[in-house]
Amino acid sequence: MWLQYISYFFGGAFLTNGIPHFVSGVMGRAFQSPFAKPPGKGLSSSTVNVFWGFVNFAIGYVLICRVGSFRLDSWSCVIAAGLGILIMALMLARTFGLLHGGERGGG
Repeated sequence: MWLQYISYFFGGAFLTNGIPHFVSGVMGRAFQSPFAKPPGKGLSSSTVNVFWGFVNFAIGYVLICRVGSFRLDSWSCVIAAGLGILIMALMLARTFGLLHGGERGGG
């Protein structure tokens, strides 16, 4: 059972990671991606970001919806995915904040 919770945690993380890439791409904006130079800091085209966001959504879907039996009425399932969402969101906020001026040190 614990392997399912790990899957849900990472599923939430992948779904969250897909959001900034997909949204930036759909808006026609270049954004950081693992395919840029340097990876994660350089900018990739909007098309690359739409694709990368979609790949993240697909992986998140598989990890949450196709592993075990994820149920929204199960606190343990929701907490596992929610922690993945929260931790990834905080990591992305810090990483992209440093690149875009949203993190000004100290907190």
